Amino acid sequence: MKNINKKVLIFIVAYNAEKTISNVISRIPLDLQKNYKTEILIIDDASNDQTYQVGVKHIKKIKNNFKFTILKNPINQGYGGNQKIGYDYAIKKNFDFVALLHGDGQYAPEYLTKLIAPLNLGKANAVFGSRMIKNTDAIKGGMPIYKFIGNKILTFLQNKLLNTKLSEFHSGYRVYEVNFLKKIPFYLNTNDFHFDTEIIIQILFFKGKIKEIAIPTYYGEEICHVNGIKYAFNVITTSIIAKMQKYNLLYDRRFDVLEDDNSHYTSKLKWESPHSLAFKASRKSKKILDMGCAGGELIEKLSLSNKKISAVDKFKPINLKSNIKFYKFDLNMNLERGDFYNNSYDTILMLDVIEHLNSPEKFLDEIYLMLKKNPETNIFVSTGNISFIATRLLHLFGIFNYGKKGILDLTHTRLFTFKTLQKLFKQSGFIVNEVKGISAPWPLLFGENFFSKTLLFINQFLNKVFPGLFAYQIWMSVKPSPSLDYLLNEAIKNK
Repeated sequence: MKNINKKVLIFIVAYNAEKTISNVISRIPLDLQKNYKTEILIIDDASNDQTYQVGVKHIKKIKNNFKFTILKNPINQGYGGNQKIGYDYAIKKNFDFVALLHGDGQYAPEYLTKLIAPLNLGKANAVFGSRMIKNTDAIKGGMPIYKFIGNKILTFLQNKLLNTKLSEFHSGYRVYEVNFLKKIPFYLNTNDFHFDTEIIIQILFFKGKIKEIAIPTYYGEEICHVNGIKYAFNVITTSIIAKMQKYNLLYDRRFDVLEDDNSHYTSKLKWESPHSLAFKASRKSKKILDMGCAGGELIEKLSLSNKKISAVDKFKPINLKSNIKFYKFDLNMNLERGDFYNNSYDTILMLDVIEHLNSPEKFLDEIYLMLKKNPETNIFVSTGNISFIATRLLHLFGIFNYGKKGILDLTHTRLFTFKTLQKLFKQSGFIVNEVKGISAPWPLLFGENFFSKTLLFINQFLNKVFPGLFAYQIWMSVKPSPSLDYLLNEAIKNK
């Protein structure tokens, strides 16, 4: 499709490619210049041979309308590092699409027009040339059997880990939409060969669309610079890290590509969770205050019965029902300044709130004063258990990364164990009536199915045996102990 206003950069990464670079340049389809504003960028990654000189000499010889730019890195940047420079060039020069081509001739330049077309039609954010859509073609093209098997095994494992269905993760023949590259932190990626895996994960996490197109396979006399064992290890390790980030067990800035999707606030009422326990415990309550109501799912359900519901948070939940009294308030401020402070309540909910406060001690002191006239008020509390087995194991390997969700949420200011949470409340004047370990939210990770139910059952059993190790969250029911003023007045009444 002709779209002469679109700018295309054909980016050739080259390293020790003096024997093949001229052939690769010559095979780039001339019709690209007719259909797009096309430039060819060659970056020689500090080759030890005459790649740069051969490239310059060949460009001076040929007669076509392509604009050429040939550069040479003074220091070898690695396969991934060289790509970063090329993509930065594409962004700075305002190209629409950038096609990655290898200077060793392993990928057929004749397929560039076909690979660019889906981007031009707006059907994808990235297009990959795949050698594995037709397996027999890869073998016929000279791909060594060990590489074929390795490619298939790695791709299978990565598809399982990342919940994808790509035919190949390891093709270096790719075309990217430049505006999409601007949205992902590719510059944080490795300079090594598994850069290609990392950028795929970033595209997937950003919910980008990848299209694969079958390409021929060619293996000639080019020298492979990839250490297969190291590459396989890095690829699988990176995929596992990305998977664990999805589960909020690890955090890596490379894969932090989306704004918060508010899944913090997904309803957890269908299995044992702080939400479901609070709902059951509050059924007989008449006046409830939810401090830190977040998305408001729990109070929405509680409001269906004949209860007076009040909620406090910095941000008002979307579509909050009109029968719920909402107070916009920062719980880090002096609570006496809140309009809710002088009201009476028989139940207060503090679900996953205490860990976000700048000073939980000050907050609880103010709550205690607020309730000194209402010593029968029930308070239900939950927070993450920093001693959870997953965080312990990560700590064992020197990993203690904060992330966007989970126990090590970036917004958490305090971390608690069962003992430290109880100590905090007791020293603030509260009586702890019940303590319980809560399982990890397996249905959020794997869906509401038999597998998740089995994991919940096992986790709940382990919580009873050793909650400090296996509980993902801590649940507590507390009440304010009678204040000295209250006790003194009671004593005077009974004299």
